[in-house]
Amino acid sequence: MGMKAPAREHTEIYDATGETLIGEVTSGTFSPCLKKPIAMGYVSTPNAKNGTEIMLKVRGKMQKAEVTKMPFVETRYYRVPE
Repeated sequence: MGMKAPAREHTEIYDATGETLIGEVTSGTFSPCLKKPIAMGYVSTPNAKNGTEIMLKVRGKMQKAEVTKMPFVETRYYRVPE
């Protein structure tokens, strides 16, 4: 959601207000397919719903983000039926 710097391991995840700590990023990088940063992490159960707006503390600044389902990019490979 507009971020340029990816959230890396141990980045703190906050609720939409940016006041309550709700989780932590476990892995993050820049996605060449999506042309934006992506990250995976753990959040508290009430905040784990798809589409939930959250805030990430990246390099000391709060950045908007959103909870999404995985995979981030749909697979387009074909498997031959056995």
